[in-house]
Amino acid sequence: MSWAALTSGGKDSVLSIQKAIDNGMDVRCVVTARPGNRDSYMFHSANLDVVPVIAEVGGMEYVEITTHGHKEEELADLEEGLSKLEVEGVIAGAVASEYQATRVEKITDRLGMDLFTPLWHMDTDALLNEVAGRMDAMIIVTAAEGLDATFLGAHINKALIDRLKGVARKHRINLAGEGGEYESLTLNAPFYSRPITYTTSEIRSLPDRHELVLRGFS
Repeated sequence: MSWAALTSGGKDSVLSIQKAIDNGMDVRCVVTARPGNRDSYMFHSANLDVVPVIAEVGGMEYVEITTHGHKEEELADLEEGLSKLEVEGVIAGAVASEYQATRVEKITDRLGMDLFTPLWHMDTDALLNEVAGRMDAMIIVTAAEGLDATFLGAHINKALIDRLKGVARKHRINLAGEGGEYESLTLNAPFYSRPITYTTSEIRSLPDRHELVLRGFS
């Protein structure tokens, strides 16, 4: 049975791919939906140029689906893109977002595909510790009170997890960033043939959002 993995390159989707591979599943391709709208309800938009490189180092096909990123319309774009793939199942990195999980499940049901969500309702502390222990992931976007630009570029390790817990206690953020509080990018994982590198970085800040823009992935 062959699988397509939805990913933006973040920790949750990459860990889900790793867990699929750990279970002996045939992950044929990685799929990224590239939204025209930065405020997409479903899809991340930051540093998506990393995903073709993830596909390369993971020995998988890269598939890109373009979408305007408008609420609900983007789901039709995702469904159309997935319908063209010669796979039997879809892997998603949903942890706690009912909005994302239920909509992807409806799409896979209509397409007659299986859905694999190994992180669904996983304890967030355990999730972050597994990320820290198995992968090299860093924060590339912050968009919540208590998460300022100093978190950008920080790698997910015990020290960062402790910092995030401190913010969570004070500002009640989701520790795994499931509410959009932060986004991450995975530079290395067990299934990568080598770590991913980049050549330049730039911080862009708005009143409610800080983003680390990376270029030159290889």
